[in-house]
Amino acid sequence: MSKSQDSIRTIKKYPNRRLYDSHTSSHVTLADIRRLVQEEEPFQVVDAKTGEDITRSILLQIIQEAESGGDPIFSSDMLKNIIRFYGPFQGVLGSYLDESIQSMIEVQTQAGMQSTKAWSDFMQGQVPMMQDMMRQYVEQSRQLYLNTQNMFGLFGGLGGSPEQNDKDKKDGEE
Repeated sequence: MSKSQDSIRTIKKYPNRRLYDSHTSSHVTLADIRRLVQEEEPFQVVDAKTGEDITRSILLQIIQEAESGGDPIFSSDMLKNIIRFYGPFQGVLGSYLDESIQSMIEVQTQAGMQSTKAWSDFMQGQVPMMQDMMRQYVEQSRQLYLNTQNMFGLFGGLGGSPEQNDKDKKDGEE
């Protein structure tokens, strides 16, 4: 086994749905795995019977649990839009979300706000401003994407407003 594989904590999921951490020789919960994520501890969850890597499935369970309580990150509309992206544009959305979240983590790190409490307090006061900035960022990203598509002629006419696109369609029929 290589050194990098030795440093990755292995958690086994048994058919009875229990999770066993081979590093600590104890059973763990989804909350314990969430803590590992927050502490940036490398780990992998495997099916005890098949050896299959099921880490993503467990992480999705943690997100689902977090979304069920408190203040969710994903609105129903946002989840519907994410579902719509599965298929040809799946990689584009995945990369975009990954880079956006990574950028927020870098901003947090550069600001020296390692304390979750301090970051949370700061963000509570910044929510309206951050929402406006994110809205502007998303609009700029959308415009850049549409302009790129139009520049290459892939989806002609998609860059304008809905009213302009309707007018263009009617002009084309005459």
